[in-house]
Amino acid sequence: VQLQASGGGLVQTGDSLRLSCAASGDAFRQYAVGWFRQGPGKEREFVGGFGRGNSNTYYADSVKGRFTISRDNAKKTVYLQMNSLTLEGTAVYYCAASSRVILSALTSPSAYAYWGQGTLVTVSS
Repeated sequence: VQLQASGGGLVQTGDSLRLSCAASGDAFRQYAVGWFRQGPGKEREFVGGFGRGNSNTYYADSVKGRFTISRDNAKKTVYLQMNSLTLEGTAVYYCAASSRVILSALTSPSAYAYWGQGTLVTVSS
């Protein structure tokens, strides 16, 4: 599967932004999908994601209540709606997919086999 992330840009604190992750491949709906981000000088961290078969969606505590992940199987696209962005939201955002990741490993970047190229989000004050 190939992933294409898009939608990044420059926003101000408190603004909203929606990222998209478009996938190729017929079996995409059977994949677990995660959103990750990597800020300047930081390690890549889990933002949110869901397991295979449209199971529950999980979020990092830092974004819970502000970010929402949704999925359009017909368009083979996963979205990350980000509201009330803070300066900590400045990062390159990646989507990732795996046909094998188990829920206990959902937050681990190493569990994902496929990655999009990343889209830059810059939040200014």
